[in-house]
Amino acid sequence: MTAVSEQIGSWVSEFTRQAPVAPWLQQLREAAFQRFVDLGFPTTHNEEWRFTNVAPIARANFPVALPNIVGQTLSPANQFLAKYASFHQNPFVALNTAFLNRVAVVQVPAGAVLETPIELTYEATPDAAVHPRTLILIGANAQCSIVETYKGEGRYFTNAVSEIVAGEGAVVDHYKIQRESPEAFHVATLQAQLGRSANFSSHSISLGGALVRNDIGAVLSEGTEATLNGLYIVNGTQHIDNHTVIDHAKPHGTSHELYKGILDGQAHAVFNGRIIVRKDAQKTDSKQTNKNLVLSDEAVIDTKPELQILADDVRCTHGATIGQLDAESLFYLRSRGIGKEEARSLLTWAFAQDIVDRIKQQSLKDSLEAILFEKFHEHAH
Repeated sequence: MTAVSEQIGSWVSEFTRQAPVAPWLQQLREAAFQRFVDLGFPTTHNEEWRFTNVAPIARANFPVALPNIVGQTLSPANQFLAKYASFHQNPFVALNTAFLNRVAVVQVPAGAVLETPIELTYEATPDAAVHPRTLILIGANAQCSIVETYKGEGRYFTNAVSEIVAGEGAVVDHYKIQRESPEAFHVATLQAQLGRSANFSSHSISLGGALVRNDIGAVLSEGTEATLNGLYIVNGTQHIDNHTVIDHAKPHGTSHELYKGILDGQAHAVFNGRIIVRKDAQKTDSKQTNKNLVLSDEAVIDTKPELQILADDVRCTHGATIGQLDAESLFYLRSRGIGKEEARSLLTWAFAQDIVDRIKQQSLKDSLEAILFEKFHEHAH
């Protein structure tokens, strides 16, 4: 047996162990599992996974546990389910779909304005694989915010897929807080299908995990505005890979993207941001920025913008920076009697603050500030 068939072998037995489900769901599961078998786990020869070696996940042999969903769980809405996050190219989406069981379905009716955020918390099962699935359907002109939180203890594998469908003129603020345990594996796909003149923002905050991969995709319609913000903080031997795809399918779309990373120890981070402007998507305005603060000599960042522009009347800009802490600012703080480590954590905090300030949900902002304060502070001592 080759290593690859061994890796898939354990999943085959998990797949066949599943309890029977409705025929339509069984059909979907089988198609997805067959696709997973065909694709296998990606290797670093695959361009999309060039800097991320998922061999530790492939070798892990976790039994499958049902996701612990705190939130609204309905019977699957099969006309939207698995329609946007395609399992044809991504083996992890295929694996998630093959183990579809409980789906957290969030439905916001047209015109509804929700004052309080919809909270979905996924707590992993130790020594197991969980495949959380979320389907968020937002009616025309509705307004809401959604907070997805992933956490757990011990060693486990979370493989999440979230699909968001936003109707015309909807305003959607999405937050994903990844606080997995330091030994955990986390792979997640978020795919948003955005209606005409919708306004969508995604905030991806990644703090935990040993090996993490986030794929975020948004397809924009005419006059859609999309904002993708991200903050990733890694140290020790953590590895995090953020891949984003903004697809301007129609004219007059606007997108802004700002991802910031803080790296310490021997951590490795990857940022790959692709912007696609389709042939008919004239008057597209797209701006992408990736900024990284590297605090140690051993930490590595690989950052790569990809622009695929097929229309001619567009404005697209991108930039990436990799920097150390500013020596002048450090010197200034030290001269004011602030200790070296304390000064270092103050400047690191200031770098992260920019993303935290963009969080509109006050309670979430407060709790995140507390987490970050603790993170930078414990580092200072």
